[in-house]
Amino acid sequence: MPSLSEETNGAVTMLQPGAVIGIVGGGQLGRMMALSARYMGLNVGVLDPTPNCPAAQVADFQVTADYDDHAAIRELAERSDVLTYEFENVDADALDAVRDIVAIPQGTDLLRVTQNRIAEKTFINEHGIETAPWRAVNNRAQLDEALAELGYPAVLKTAEGGYDGHGQIVLRGPDDLAQVWADDEFPQAILEGFVDFAFEASVLVSGNGERYVTFPIVRNIHRNNILHMTLAPAQVDEAVAAQAERLALALAEGFQLAGTLAIELFVTPDGRVLVNELAPRPHNSGHYTIEACSFDQFDTHVRGIAGWPLAQPELLRPAVMVNVLGQHVEGVQQAAAEQPQWHVHDYGKAEGRTNRKMGHVTVLCDNPQTAAHELDNTGIWQ
Repeated sequence: MPSLSEETNGAVTMLQPGAVIGIVGGGQLGRMMALSARYMGLNVGVLDPTPNCPAAQVADFQVTADYDDHAAIRELAERSDVLTYEFENVDADALDAVRDIVAIPQGTDLLRVTQNRIAEKTFINEHGIETAPWRAVNNRAQLDEALAELGYPAVLKTAEGGYDGHGQIVLRGPDDLAQVWADDEFPQAILEGFVDFAFEASVLVSGNGERYVTFPIVRNIHRNNILHMTLAPAQVDEAVAAQAERLALALAEGFQLAGTLAIELFVTPDGRVLVNELAPRPHNSGHYTIEACSFDQFDTHVRGIAGWPLAQPELLRPAVMVNVLGQHVEGVQQAAAEQPQWHVHDYGKAEGRTNRKMGHVTVLCDNPQTAAHELDNTGIWQ
């Protein structure tokens, strides 16, 4: 087991080549983490219930078990020098139970905060960073009180679980209350007031527990609550870009961040930057960094949890990233031969389904708006 620094949140002092990074989760983020680790001379193990999952295809070994299987997490820990995770819904207690035998540089405080929207919003606000107005609600009476304060429209979200729009109810008026859970089924939840935003954005920050570096703010376009396209960099003035960088660094320092943290944002017409959500890992909107930056978000994640020094990433070229969902795969495969400028990434998933993320395409360009328009004009992403 590598030595730990007493001054940081579990960050290792320095992993040596040949050390093993254990990844809890074997999807596309784990796959790209593993590829970065491989290039750095590190070995990789994966815990995932699906045999030959995307990350396992490029890893040294797989522990095939459910994510909440404490014995399986212990097996992964025993075979690893460092543990990391590629998604939020990991059993934090199970990770804490193995911290005596393996380093977990990200810690579990970050995980617990981002697993619960009440804890997450509270942490963000306590660090002087603005979010949408929100209230914690646990029953219909509290929901009525919150609606009286925040008004319509608003979004009711479960405090835990949910992604890509799951676990959310949009309330545009009293008629939508029919969709809300009955009191005996009402989960811990939050009500968020709507934000009049000009566009959605995100910013990435990475750290090794002591030094923190940021990537540029990017513009995100969603369809059906799933990220469709990222334009890097976002066309914003210097004050907006500086706001995004400042809040990213403030949150990284608050967490004593090791690894990569993604921060989803709202940018308002008057130039305010509000935090929407946090993801304690690399993020879909950061995939453009693989081709477009001097270090990508997976490189900085691995370097951070390995205790290696971090350089400030540089955007080498503007870029557009577009997701390839199940319904887009055939079109992308047919078009790719005639699009030599496309960087096509296939996640190695065995089964393609509608709205399932199967890969992505990145295009380096001079003008992201023009490149985005050209991608949409292919007709693949209609």
